[in-house]
Amino acid sequence: MTDTLLSPPASTGITDRATAAGASDTARAAHRAAPLLRVTDLKVHFPTGSGRHAPVVRAVDGVSFDVPRNTIVGLVGESGSGKTTTGRALLKLVAATAGRIEFDGHDLSSLSEKQMLPWRRRMQIVFQDPYASLNPRMSVAEIIGEALDTHKLAQDRREARISELLERVGLNADHRTRYPHEFSGGQRQRIGIARALAVEPDFIVADEPVSALDVSVQAQVLNLLQDLQRDLGLTMLFVAHDLAVVDYLCDEVVVMYLGHIMERGPTREVYARPRHPYTRALLSAAPVPDPRAPRSRILLKGDIPSPIDPPSGCVFRTRCPHAADICAQATPPARSMGPDHYVACVRLDEIDAS
Repeated sequence: MTDTLLSPPASTGITDRATAAGASDTARAAHRAAPLLRVTDLKVHFPTGSGRHAPVVRAVDGVSFDVPRNTIVGLVGESGSGKTTTGRALLKLVAATAGRIEFDGHDLSSLSEKQMLPWRRRMQIVFQDPYASLNPRMSVAEIIGEALDTHKLAQDRREARISELLERVGLNADHRTRYPHEFSGGQRQRIGIARALAVEPDFIVADEPVSALDVSVQAQVLNLLQDLQRDLGLTMLFVAHDLAVVDYLCDEVVVMYLGHIMERGPTREVYARPRHPYTRALLSAAPVPDPRAPRSRILLKGDIPSPIDPPSGCVFRTRCPHAADICAQATPPARSMGPDHYVACVRLDEIDAS
């Protein structure tokens, strides 16, 4: 079986998705009242040595955001911004240094690995590399069945359930006896998605699930994720560096830089009027379908600082075209720009006036 090209992302925008969902302000307020996932001041620091005063890598350094139920929230930023570490920390695949992770109203922050097992059924992950994340010595049926066995699910109809999952993600049930190396990259990612769906989760972290795939196959996997989210009522955190993919798929977007959140809000609003200088720079570099469309590229100076020794105050100030002395004094708080839209910048008024 080969991957078949479906409608590419460029043919369906976030406006279409939002219109189809018919989300109203009242519905959004209800989602916000009790989000499925709430992250408060999350920090993930990695020591660089064994000494008490050894420097630490501040991979995630105090992020806070919500993931409303039945939505897809995009987490974007350059490489090294802390996106993947944040996603894995939410599932406790890496240990958080500080902060609070609430899932469906329950604090997971202090739970042991044994105490986390029942919650893992409700929280799954789809990894970036569809080959490295699959055991090459296990057949497809064994890979998917392992999740069922761990949580003791569908034991009386295990084989039928595996076939259903394969067909649900667009694969042939007869491929259950094959091994990962016998599939294309897109098909392997479908196997990873089927494995995540096996335990009927409520929440999935999709960690750049299409970045390792050919462009033509990316559209197919994105359409699959969108269909699954809609049909199964899933909630997703979609980690990505491709802004066009986030525009296509996500209801909301969180923009990260060097372990901090620069801006977050509804995708349509953030893309139509980005407020933070970093968000503006990212969007100015994103490709657009019409090469004749007028564009103004914002080029950032210098390189991303080291997370071992990040700048004081706003971590983006060393590359920001609008930086001033005040930016070095303190980490800027999240400032409300409207319903569910927040920006961490102390010079917004001056930037808007310029």
